[in-house]
Amino acid sequence: MNKFKIFSLAMIATASVANAQDIKEAKKAIDAEQFQKAKSLLKSIIKAKPSDGEANFVLGNIYLNQSVIDSAKIYYLNGIEAADKKNLNYIGLGQIDLDNKNAASAQANFALATKDIKRKDIEEFIYIGKAYMNSVNPDYTNAVASLKKALAIEPQNANALLAIGDAYYGANNQNDAYKAYRDAFTADPTLLRAKMQLGVLLKGAKSYDEAIKSFNEVIALNPNYGPVYRELAETYYKWGRNKPSTAKVNLQNAITNYEKYLSLTDYSLDSKMRHADFLILVKDYKSLETVANKMIAEDKVNPRIFRYLGYAAYENGNVDVAIKSIEDYIKTPTNKVIGRDYLYLGLSKIKKGTNAEGAIDQASFDAGIADINKAIELEPLVVEELNDLGKALFGKKQFAQAASIFEFGANNKDSKNYLDDNVYYGISVYYANANKTGGAADAAQLAKADAAFDRILVASPTYDEAYLYKGRINNLLEKDDLIIKNYEEYVAKTTAKGAEELAKPATVKKIVEAYNSIGASYANTDKAKAIEYFNKTLVLDPANTYAAQSVKALK
Repeated sequence: MNKFKIFSLAMIATASVANAQDIKEAKKAIDAEQFQKAKSLLKSIIKAKPSDGEANFVLGNIYLNQSVIDSAKIYYLNGIEAADKKNLNYIGLGQIDLDNKNAASAQANFALATKDIKRKDIEEFIYIGKAYMNSVNPDYTNAVASLKKALAIEPQNANALLAIGDAYYGANNQNDAYKAYRDAFTADPTLLRAKMQLGVLLKGAKSYDEAIKSFNEVIALNPNYGPVYRELAETYYKWGRNKPSTAKVNLQNAITNYEKYLSLTDYSLDSKMRHADFLILVKDYKSLETVANKMIAEDKVNPRIFRYLGYAAYENGNVDVAIKSIEDYIKTPTNKVIGRDYLYLGLSKIKKGTNAEGAIDQASFDAGIADINKAIELEPLVVEELNDLGKALFGKKQFAQAASIFEFGANNKDSKNYLDDNVYYGISVYYANANKTGGAADAAQLAKADAAFDRILVASPTYDEAYLYKGRINNLLEKDDLIIKNYEEYVAKTTAKGAEELAKPATVKKIVEAYNSIGASYANTDKAKAIEYFNKTLVLDPANTYAAQSVKALK
């Protein structure tokens, strides 16, 4: 009987060691971003030992980080009923609370997680720190505070050092992040993610060549560590984007390294979605559409695929597919809709309403504008994506539609196209009204265009053409005092540039326009002034019929 008891205890001990090893393997797979493999391992552990609270917690974390909240919550609740390490699952529920902006409930769950821990336990503090960071509403201050509790107990714990490095990085504290990552790798030279993060810091500082050297050092230690190739891909992409002369080579390097990264993951649907995200980044929409259609064939349930298909279909000219795919994604209440979703939907509707000759159906255009408005409400800087469309419309002399597009960027000071969009907006509104064949000018629109040129003069005081357009706009508004003021300002600014500028035919033409407009504005109130300005025109352009006839009429 005693031998049987000893044998049974040995079997239990062996099973516990096996489970610990499996958990370790699952965590290793997660670090390698092989999430499907990790899920399979964890589900096997739970099936063999339902009382394993840690396996439920780690599996719940995978689902939560993949935004499959219902599945995450199921595993956390199962884990709370487990016998071993059930307290960890309160941390998962706490992160869901943080995602829902319920800080009080999150803190209550974190308190339950740490209620009965031993004096030297630090795992709970590390996971709480990660929960604060990984939330959709990250709180790096509380993350650092929790991780400091772990490090106070075990100062050289590599996982705690890595995690606090991530917290510092998230809080833009580069110096402390660097020290933490360096110390983590010193404490555990097998912790390649800590070494990799040193390169991530260099990438963030735009030291792309140094970042690549750092990532290659990780590859030298383990050429099969997948995440480093993803970081390399993103570094090459950013390098090419920031230095256009290197774009062609670096973009190819980016794609090559991302393919290498994919080859080292498990080709799960999740990894394919990350691939799709990268294809959007590098604007490889042909490949994206192919990948999205393959994903739909494998999994008709996951809604994110419709986002990818919609984006790709728009870029590839398949606007009906784009509209249907994006609307299918948006109309599902559980989907997290981002500004870019509405942007692509709006652009697709505008493109659908544009015929082969470039003529626009106004109802389709207005429907697209309404969706673009929704996009900007969610993500204001999507206005930066609209500049090319506005210029295309401007080039086709569709000035009213161009103005509608440029107005978005003209009102966002943070946009990189702020000045450009204001210039094009003001000019578009002017020509839309100047070219009207019937009906009065739109005074409200012209007033906004005038204000746009005021903004331009604040941002770029040397842009003298602004005074010219302000004069033209006020000409349409029939505001004589402002016509005179702005055209005189234009002439004064241009004259100050010297004889070389004044000798240019284009400049002479604009000054003649200014003199004639000023003369016409004075005609009803000060005939002498009017004649003076018309005569100035005739000095520059003796054959100017309008000035000559005006002088004759005024005398």
